[in-house]
Amino acid sequence: MKLSIVIPLYNEQESLAPLVEAIAKVMKTEGYSWEIIFVDDGSTDGSFDEIRSLKTLFGQIRAVRFNRNWGKAAGLSVGIAHAQGEIIVTMDADLQDDPEAIPALRAKLEEGYDLVSGWKKIRHDPASFTIPSRIWNYATSILAGVKLHDFNCGLKAYRAETAKSLEIYGERHRYLPVLAYWDGWRVAEIPVTHHERKFGRSKYGFNKFLRGFLDLLALLFLRRYLRSPLHFFGLIAMLLIGAGGLVLAWFGIQWGITGALHIRPLMLLSLGAVIVGIQFFSFGFLAEMLVRMSPHQLYYIRETIE
Repeated sequence: MKLSIVIPLYNEQESLAPLVEAIAKVMKTEGYSWEIIFVDDGSTDGSFDEIRSLKTLFGQIRAVRFNRNWGKAAGLSVGIAHAQGEIIVTMDADLQDDPEAIPALRAKLEEGYDLVSGWKKIRHDPASFTIPSRIWNYATSILAGVKLHDFNCGLKAYRAETAKSLEIYGERHRYLPVLAYWDGWRVAEIPVTHHERKFGRSKYGFNKFLRGFLDLLALLFLRRYLRSPLHFFGLIAMLLIGAGGLVLAWFGIQWGITGALHIRPLMLLSLGAVIVGIQFFSFGFLAEMLVRMSPHQLYYIRETIE
């Protein structure tokens, strides 16, 4: 059974050689058939030249180079699409993920799971990073209904059919276990070793947690209303139009009885509710038309190594 190891990277030149050597050592020890697929996300530090040099030493290396930085989701999506193995392992290129965990991830898959995520139980990151991460992971677990400790760990193992079924774009790479679980795939988690960063600096800042929370809310909305957005917008529209219409009808009755119409704040508020309700209906109809169009993201590839 062949393993494909997908590694998106951005400016990680110094870590690539020790990473490949560590992976090759594990693959040889375990007797795996394997390949590495690097996806260079527009690096400017000579990372792709380093990959080209490593290719002369390790024939199992393949690579894709983007024309600019498109983000981690793009790298994972393209890398998984190029993978040829029955099992696909994803990991980061910064040496913080340990290739020694790959056999344990594969063994867990063989228990009947479709996706096994790593859990960095002991992390070597500053508290300013780990504390928000724990809060974010806990909130994600509760809201998404998936009982995992670490959703954003880069070290994961998938059955090929599972990985290739996931729509990975935008910022969805943070929620791949959630997406897989919602699609009916069996998801598990095992603790993995996390190392301190040896070269460079982290590409992530505190604002990623804020974006991550907004992305989760978007996914929760899409899960329920992707195929029928009018159900969401229409419900709000009916509530607004119904409430506003009743109040306006009451003013209309008073006008018919007394012959006098006094403009009051409640009347203006009700009229505004009706107008906003009509707008929500319009949003719903537009969203219905948009979901008929398949979402896709173009990732421009500069060159490949096969």
